[in-house]
Amino acid sequence: MQVSTAASPTGGTAVGRLLRAWRSARGLSQLDLAMEAGFSARHVSFIETGRARPSKDALLVLAEALEVPLRERNRLLEAGGFAPLYRQTSLAADEMGHIRGLLQFIVDRHMPYAALVLDRYSNCLLGNAASSALARAVADPSLVTEHANFLRIAFHPLGARRFIVNWEDTSRHLLGRAERELGVRPDDEPAMTLLRELHDLAGPLERPRHAASVAPGDVLLPIHFRRDDLDVRIFSAIMTLGTPQDVTLQELRIETFFPADEVSERNWSRFLSS
Repeated sequence: MQVSTAASPTGGTAVGRLLRAWRSARGLSQLDLAMEAGFSARHVSFIETGRARPSKDALLVLAEALEVPLRERNRLLEAGGFAPLYRQTSLAADEMGHIRGLLQFIVDRHMPYAALVLDRYSNCLLGNAASSALARAVADPSLVTEHANFLRIAFHPLGARRFIVNWEDTSRHLLGRAERELGVRPDDEPAMTLLRELHDLAGPLERPRHAASVAPGDVLLPIHFRRDDLDVRIFSAIMTLGTPQDVTLQELRIETFFPADEVSERNWSRFLSS
């Protein structure tokens, strides 16, 4: 999903164009949004076209109805002439010590299977011993840095793709997720740079037809590794923190890996040490 702030034929202020872009991205009509937010369709139309200047509270209600991420809610507020509301605190900050401890507790309790905490760019912020061993088992040492990017580890020719049997399905899933999460803002240069790199590394991929409903693979990603005589089938699941009020915390992803069958469970430790 990409939300652009380019001027449209109907004009409008910056905040109106942003609101219209998010409404379009969510597939809602002005009437749909109005009913969800408790406004009139006329008022939504006036905000989008610049005929009405929304209050701070109105913008927050509309953003909530549109499920706009906190980072983008700040941007919406700034476009409307208001100060940002949501903080963005580094996970390394002293005041985040309790959160770091909680996250480390979660990933450590997932041993002997891999679990890690990723930022919005899929850089690893925290992990357990198994996640470090998995990275070393599938990627060249040049890719396994302190805050390694796990999308790059997946797509790089010297990374995990060498050992993933179902690479086409896995890469399509990962690239689609990256586009949805990183492609929101064309002016986010780190995100756009990473997306371009991933597309270059992935090469041409056959695009699947859009399904009417969410498939199981959209929720749980199955990955089949094969290295030498070892086969390991795992699936990954991603969790997020509930109702955070900090941009950094909302963008964190906790990714956990599980063996998909008994053979994989038996081969897991051998695969990590091979």
